Amino acid sequence: MSTATAPAKPSGPVAALKTITKDTHLTRLIAIFILIFAFFAIVKTGPFLSLRTWQAMAIQFPEFGVMALGVMLTMMTGGIDLSVVGVANMTSIGAAVLMLHLAPKGSAPGNATLAIAVAIVFSLVVGALAGILNGFLVAVIHIPPILATLGTLALFTGVAIITTSGTPVSGLPEAWGNTFAGKVGGIVPVPLIVFIVAAIIVGWFLNRTSFGTKLKMLGTNATAARFSGMNIVSLLIRTYLVSGIYASLAGLIMLANYNSAKPDYGSTYTLLTVLIVVLGGVNPNGGSGRLMGVILAIIILQTLSSGLNLFPNISNFYRPLIWGAVLLFVMVANYFSKDGPGRLRWKRKGRST
Repeated sequence: MSTATAPAKPSGPVAALKTITKDTHLTRLIAIFILIFAFFAIVKTGPFLSLRTWQAMAIQFPEFGVMALGVMLTMMTGGIDLSVVGVANMTSIGAAVLMLHLAPKGSAPGNATLAIAVAIVFSLVVGALAGILNGFLVAVIHIPPILATLGTLALFTGVAIITTSGTPVSGLPEAWGNTFAGKVGGIVPVPLIVFIVAAIIVGWFLNRTSFGTKLKMLGTNATAARFSGMNIVSLLIRTYLVSGIYASLAGLIMLANYNSAKPDYGSTYTLLTVLIVVLGGVNPNGGSGRLMGVILAIIILQTLSSGLNLFPNISNFYRPLIWGAVLLFVMVANYFSKDGPGRLRWKRKGRST
């Protein structure tokens, strides 16, 4: 007796391409990127298509891109993390002060290597503790996430200001800049590699572990997740812990890019990370979202930002206005989208009349 074998499911790039084409939101984001890319490539062909421009983009977007990955995880639980910039600046200042203490100017290269290793570990540990504090306030004290993390943003920023008296911390070991701000093979910036590794880890968490499944379940229906026996307190604390670690990693990237640390670096990134996550298709109420959508949103906004820099008449002061307008537009569009609450409400009204 012969047995029929099921056709093999496509995997790798073929499966990824089919997933993207089936997801209308991802398709829309790709179309937006193509339009933005085509516009700047036509209007500013030389400077926009130069290797230097794209290297600069690859150095800059990991600063807020890594933060956005952490914010994405918290938003998928139905929460949010507004403290990421405060965590990034506080931990980068701590790492800078520690490096200057362990490897002052003129010290041996071995001291600099040790100082860098200790500073990185210190930064990530403090970022994890900051994330645990956020998770504790949200999961145990039951403070609304937006208020809890807004409060800790002020707290962490205050710690950073007191530590530095509001002045930049500079004069870092030369080996620090060569390590985190260098280029592999003289072409690929190290911050880009850090972002890629961070994104792969998040993708593995979401798609290959029970942590990701529970995360989506909690965001979809917190009541059902609670009755299923899920340890929600532990899950939320771990989620905010990861966000804190990612924020501190972003702080290390900022420290390398600027070769200094200051409490107000990246002040616009709070709005930008929220915009990226919402634009990427993550439901602000939790439960759904794709990593690929967030990555595409990061690329789109960085391309738009770098393209605008090529026009000297457009001031950087307009950028927060643009980000805020885009965020409001995306949220309104999602509200009235095919499966949004606005469209469903109109359907109910139509049936009742």
